[in-house]
Parts: sequence; C-alpha cells; structure tokens
Amino acid sequence: MARTDAPGALRWPPVTDAPQTPPPYSTRATRALRLPERVESNDLVAVEEPLEIRIAGEPVAVTMRTPGHDEELALGFCLTEGLRPEAARVPDDLAANVVEVAAPGYDPAHVRRSFYTTSSCGVCGKGAIEAVRVEAPLVESDLRVDARVVSGLSEKLLAAQRAFAATGGLHATGLFSADGELICVREDVGRHNAMDKVVGWAFREELLPLERHLLCVSGRLSFELVQKAAVAGCPIVVAVGAPSSLAVELAADRRMTLCGWARNGRVAVYSEPWRIAG
Repeated sequence: MARTDAPGALRWPPVTDAPQTPPPYSTRATRALRLPERVESNDLVAVEEPLEIRIAGEPVAVTMRTPGHDEELALGFCLTEGLRPEAARVPDDLAANVVEVAAPGYDPAHVRRSFYTTSSCGVCGKGAIEAVRVEAPLVESDLRVDARVVSGLSEKLLAAQRAFAATGGLHATGLFSADGELICVREDVGRHNAMDKVVGWAFREELLPLERHLLCVSGRLSFELVQKAAVAGCPIVVAVGAPSSLAVELAADRRMTLCGWARNGRVAVYSEPWRIAG
C-alpha cells in the first residue's frame, strides 16, 4: 500500500511485511471469500474474548481483549482507574478469562462512582479532566528528546507488531527509552487495553512513574489513552495518528508533551513543545 503524509489518509505497509509469527493465543483461523475473484481462502483474525477483573472476589469490570498478558492488563486498568493495586494473578479456581487483583484499599463505592462518570455521555470535558487530576499529578519531567527519535517511533512499533502483521486487526502501545529503544510492546483489539498492558508491565518492573520514557500508540490519541499515560507519569506521548480535542486539553493541563502524525521524519506537537528538540 502506498504511504501518504496527508492527515486522515494514513496507510501502513502490507501486513505480510513482518517476518515473525504472532503468539498463537492472539489469532484464530477462519475462512474468507475474496472478491471480486470469488476465491475462498484461509485467513487469520485477531482473537477477542472477555476478561473479568475481580478484587476481593468481587467483579469490578469486564473488558473485551485479546488474550495474553492478562495480569498486566488488570494491573494497568486498576492503576489508571485509581484503585491502587499491589498484584494480580489467576484465581485459585482457575476460572477462564478471569484475573484476581489484590488492592487492599479497594472501595466498591469509588468504583461505582468512577465507572458511572467515565461511561456517561453527558460528562463534560472539564469534569473529566478534573477527575484525572485526582490520580495524576502534574508531569514535571525535564526530559528532552530529538524530533528524529520521536518521528521514528511508529516505524519501530510497527516492526514489533507480530499479531497486527498477521491480522491487520490489533492496536499497539510501545514503551520507549529517551533514545528511542523499544522496551516493551503490547497488542490488543482495544487500544486502551494495549496501553493498560504496558502500564501494568511497567508497574511490575518498578518503572513507574515513567518520567524518563516515551509512550507510542499505533492509531489516534483519545482522552482515555492520555489519561492512562498521565497516571503513569509519562512526559511524552506519541501517536501515528491525530489526537482528539480533549486529549490535547488534558495533556496541556498535566504538562505532557503530546505528539501526533509521527512518521516519515515528521511530527506535529500539540502541547509542551519544549521537550522536542530539533
């Protein structure tokens, strides 16, 4: 597929470019009728299954995700929802698609209020940003990164997306060092799940807050992704696509550097541009 620099017309390389085989739990074989040739062939699609997250045996949330790194996903979700987890594991009864999270300060009333707010279509942008301030302090990191490093992150992320290469149906989040080294990458059918998996991994590795790191996402930047990056304390968040208006507002409010359209040697910086040199 041809590439283009025009916003709104992003094209990735063919999905057959990546040489690595995806994890078997992330894809499933199916049959597809290809038109106009009317030829049936085998195809791989991304796996999507529910995951129930429990605290103290009580269901807290169900998210549709791609299996794999489920404990990281549960930890990242709980962290970015302000639930202060300590650990995550498969439950003693070995129930499928369930993760049990240890969170000693768990308050069921807080969860009900929080989830009601984030799922209500009538909540205003100001209210949403104020809610994030409770869990995400200002990002005070003095990290500065060369623009060439930032614009090259999406290519490195794409090269590591094994399941996307096979299916074309998954999002990804990558955690990078200040010099552009890929430290961790996670894929999922949900863009927010991919971010949660990376945040959960960083939590386990005792890397939080991510004050000397960058996060890069494979698609656009929504408010929810910036919220999760803010809670993780990441100073620079990069996307191959565009941010939403509320994502830009939240990044500016938390003093985060938000970058979009990072590809082909170019990048658009929407907030705190002083962190991007060159």
